[in-house]
Amino acid sequence: MRAPRLFTSLSLLVAIAIGVIPAQLWAQVSPPVSTTPPVDASAAASSGTSDSVASDAGARDVGIGTGDAGTGAASTGAASGAASTGAAAPSEPSISLPVPLNDRGALYPKQALDEGFDETVAVSLILSIDATGAVTKAAVENPTGHGFDEAALSAAYGLKFEPATRKGIPIASRIRFTYKFVPPPAVLSGAVRTLASDRPIAGAQVTVRDAAGGQRSTVTDDEGNWRIDNLGIGTVHVTVSASGMAAHESDETLKPGQHENIVDRLSGLAPAVQLVTGADGGVSEVEEVEVRGVRPPREVTSFTLDQSELNRIPGTSGDALHALENLPGVARPPALSGLLIVRGSAPQDSAYFVDGTPIPIVYHFGGLFAVIPTEAIDHIDFYPGNFSAQYGRAMGGIVNVGLIDPKSDRLHALAEVNLIDSRVLVQGPIFDTGWKFTVAARRSYIDLWLGPVLTALKSSVSVAPVYYDYQAILERDLGTRSKIRFAFFGSDDKLAILLGGTAATGAPTVLAGQLSTHMGFWRAQGLYTNRIADQTELRVVAAVGEDYASFSAGNIFFNLTDWPITGRAEIAQKLDKQLTMNVGLDVYYAPYELSAQLPPLPRPGVPPPGPLASQQLLQTQSDGTLYEPAAYVEWEATPWRGVRIVPGLRLDYTQATGAWDFDPRIVVRQDVTTSPRTTIKGGVGLFTEPPQPQETNAVFGTPGLVSNRAYHYDVGVEREITRNIDVSVEGFFKDLDHLVVQGLGNTGTGVIYGAEVLLRYKPDAHFFGWLAYTLSRSLLRDAPGMPLMLSEFDETHVLTVLGSYKLGRGWEFGARFRLTSGYMYTPQQYGFYDETVGSYSPLDAYPQFSSRLPLFHSLDLRVDKTWKFRWGTVGAYLDVLNVYNNANVDGIGYNYNSTLSTYVGDLPILPSIGVRVEL
Repeated sequence: MRAPRLFTSLSLLVAIAIGVIPAQLWAQVSPPVSTTPPVDASAAASSGTSDSVASDAGARDVGIGTGDAGTGAASTGAASGAASTGAAAPSEPSISLPVPLNDRGALYPKQALDEGFDETVAVSLILSIDATGAVTKAAVENPTGHGFDEAALSAAYGLKFEPATRKGIPIASRIRFTYKFVPPPAVLSGAVRTLASDRPIAGAQVTVRDAAGGQRSTVTDDEGNWRIDNLGIGTVHVTVSASGMAAHESDETLKPGQHENIVDRLSGLAPAVQLVTGADGGVSEVEEVEVRGVRPPREVTSFTLDQSELNRIPGTSGDALHALENLPGVARPPALSGLLIVRGSAPQDSAYFVDGTPIPIVYHFGGLFAVIPTEAIDHIDFYPGNFSAQYGRAMGGIVNVGLIDPKSDRLHALAEVNLIDSRVLVQGPIFDTGWKFTVAARRSYIDLWLGPVLTALKSSVSVAPVYYDYQAILERDLGTRSKIRFAFFGSDDKLAILLGGTAATGAPTVLAGQLSTHMGFWRAQGLYTNRIADQTELRVVAAVGEDYASFSAGNIFFNLTDWPITGRAEIAQKLDKQLTMNVGLDVYYAPYELSAQLPPLPRPGVPPPGPLASQQLLQTQSDGTLYEPAAYVEWEATPWRGVRIVPGLRLDYTQATGAWDFDPRIVVRQDVTTSPRTTIKGGVGLFTEPPQPQETNAVFGTPGLVSNRAYHYDVGVEREITRNIDVSVEGFFKDLDHLVVQGLGNTGTGVIYGAEVLLRYKPDAHFFGWLAYTLSRSLLRDAPGMPLMLSEFDETHVLTVLGSYKLGRGWEFGARFRLTSGYMYTPQQYGFYDETVGSYSPLDAYPQFSSRLPLFHSLDLRVDKTWKFRWGTVGAYLDVLNVYNNANVDGIGYNYNSTLSTYVGDLPILPSIGVRVEL
């Protein structure tokens, strides 16, 4: 603080020295009009002249409403034009400063609120005031934007001053006048009601506690309504309680100037009941009501990541679906693989959905980005095991991506450019029709720079990869209880590699020419939800689309195209105050076409019959239909306080096997304490997964297959430590049987077991983060009597620690540290020479995946900076993987005859830079 004040004092002395003497001489011949520029508003005193006065009007603390108007005091000094002759200096004229008479302050601009601006801003004005005290001119010294300048000017022209005077005579003046805009407070209101008859609860106690620990309380009126004004922004903790009711606690995030309204429906304390009185004062009915908030989970373990976290997690380059890799139970995927490994299961054992519609892939090639960009995602639900009966055809985990609801206030636009791709998004209302829309697209441009680089380096491999994706959403609310949405989204990936004829080792390559892949999908989806009555809710989603995948390398090729038609409908009916039933249909129907020319698929424990180029290729060309209908029923029972029991039954039919699968499941959750909450939980269920299409193919597959099976067992505990911090510990066990083994049938068995720990700090106004640790073992057996071997996807230890903090002024810093076991791999013992083709063929060790690569560890950092302007915001980020450039290992490379080996490195330090513009 000392340096600015010293600078101001020196400026003031210079102003007096060079300005006062000429001003006094000018006063003898000049009329009283303003000619002298104002001095700095931070000056401790102001100099008066014969025809003008400059003053520091002081800062205005202005939110929504009025602010305090401060005034500066005029100072007089002695200055003499005859000091050099020793003559007596004339006395300084007596000057008084203008005083505001009606300063009501300035409103925090709506434009800034709409743009998410939540900082204190000062706008400095130069005001010209005439001898009557009216503001004749106002100008902004340093424009701020976001509507602040306009708000300050509008307020300034409405000011009226007691004019400045010289010896009691009003004179014109110019002053510096500062408006200080403080983010306006928020308003939180609500209603407390019963569920069965929607009756108000009068006299309920409502307490709101802010992040600093300050509390505000009120009680509901006769209509069950309440309101608390002038709340600070950020996350507040709301507690609602009433006599005979279970208290309910929740968090609400308030924005500047926001009026948030919530509705609470409280549950009765067992064995107490809620008595509803009639007009005569007698009891007319007895009911129990339940808590407002997020619907309790139907799974043992579930994770939901929303927009407050999705694009801020370090090491993901802002990609939402990569955030899943940091959760408990998820192993580190192989570099550039695009695989999701959940609790030791193979990637194909997990299923992926967009608002309930299945999709075939979640990542573009190389796993760099997801097929649905973060900007189009509202939230992600992740269930690592023991999931609800509404999902089937999977033994691993479930990922359900929820698309955003388009904004309805005005038109919004976004564009982002980084080193890999570019994307745009536009959303907003469609005039006054009640419809709103979102349109988004993204395209990579790796092909534009990587190909020329490899050509310039005279590489024997030239790569031309490209991907793009697109999303379009059209949505309308049909009253307060129902909504309809239409969506169209898809993805496309192409990769072409031109291989030379000779490997770097001098040995002949197995393949030469072009290796290319092309894969993608699209979906046209319709979604309808309707709360038909207080006790009945309907949700229907249906989609049509296309999946395509092709691969070619020399005379080897594979082409598959299918046209899935999917539908899911669920109706939730509250049968009783303690019982809800969910009944649903889940249908998958997909005509397909397949053509392939491939070598025979290898059988476990059997060495390859020779080099790939010398093997006899098998051919197939077929078409058919995949038909897999399912029905399920699930109950949610709360027979006593704090308990939730969710038994479910699912029945699946698979046309490829001609068999029905019956999957019973049950989940139990019991709150042991409520404030803070402690919950014990457990579950057991049967999960079946149909064979893969290639496993039932007449040429490459095995006849007579049935579905793979897995029995899931889970037990755990959740504990809320504070309002923002909670911890969960869980143990899991999966017993696998009827696993399909190539060439053998359903002979495979296995076990997967482990424990997971999650310590999480939920997002607040500045910080979020978590620590996740998974200890697991994944073991498989190909057939009875064969050894139990570690799975290819076993990672014993997976530790992730991450956090992100908003520093203010648009800066945010995040870090992620990962420590995991190395990948499993199968060593090559040696290579044998095949004289018929003149090359070597490796011989793999048995059992497979008997060795592990070294430990992996990496630190990733992310820095974001956002600038806010009148027209929108500009953001830039730097996301750096493997900051200290650790030489992690991704695989083993061998020479042409498998006598020498070396480590294949994982990604080195890899920066990613991006710029985003939002309107």
